[in-house]
Amino acid sequence: MPKIIGGSLTEHREQVRLRVFEVLRGQLYERGFDAITLAGVAAEAELGRTAMYNHFPDKESLLVAFVEHEASTYVQRLEQAVAAVGDPVDKLAMFVRLQLEALAEYHLPPGSTLASALAPAAYRRVAAHGDPITGRLREILAEGSRTGRLPDEDPDVLIPMIMSTMASRQVVDVPPEQLEQAIATAVRFVLRGVGAADPPQRKSELG
Repeated sequence: MPKIIGGSLTEHREQVRLRVFEVLRGQLYERGFDAITLAGVAAEAELGRTAMYNHFPDKESLLVAFVEHEASTYVQRLEQAVAAVGDPVDKLAMFVRLQLEALAEYHLPPGSTLASALAPAAYRRVAAHGDPITGRLREILAEGSRTGRLPDEDPDVLIPMIMSTMASRQVVDVPPEQLEQAIATAVRFVLRGVGAADPPQRKSELG
C-alpha cells in the first residue's frame, strides 16, 4: 500500500497533486506540452503509473487540472495585490505587471495550440478561468472612469486590446536582465493607451 503523505487521505491526494503539478510545470518549460507523457511525469514525481492514472486518467485531464490550479492561485494573488493599491491607475499598472510576470514565469501552450490540444469541453473549462481576470480589469477601468483618473471609454473595446498586449510572449521573451525593463515599458504603453492621468512611477507600488 502506498505511503500516505500528510495526516489524511484528502491531504495526501492534495500533496500528490501539487508534486505532480510541480513536475509538469518544469516539463512544460523544458519540453512543451506535445512532448510530455503521463509516464514521464509520474516517473519524475516518483509516482507509480497506477497511482498517476487514479489522479489523472490522461494527459488532457492533467493539463486542465494544472491550469485550473495555477489560475486559482494566480487570481488570489492578483486580488490581494490590486486590493492593496488605492488609486485606479496604480491598480491598472499593478494588474498589467502581474499578468506579464505570470506570462514570463509560465510557459503553457499559446491559446490556439492549447485549443487544438484539448477537446472542446476541456478547453472551455480552461478558458473559463480568464473570466475573473477579465472581470477584475473591467472593475478597474470602471473605477478609473468614475473617479476621473481614466477617460470614459467603452470597456468592451479597451479590454481586448489590453489583454492582447499582456498575452504577447514577445514582450517577455527577452534575456532575464532585460525583463524588468520590458515589463515597465509595457505597463507605460497600456497606461498611455487608455489615457491614464499622471501615470504612477512609484516602484514600491509597481513592484
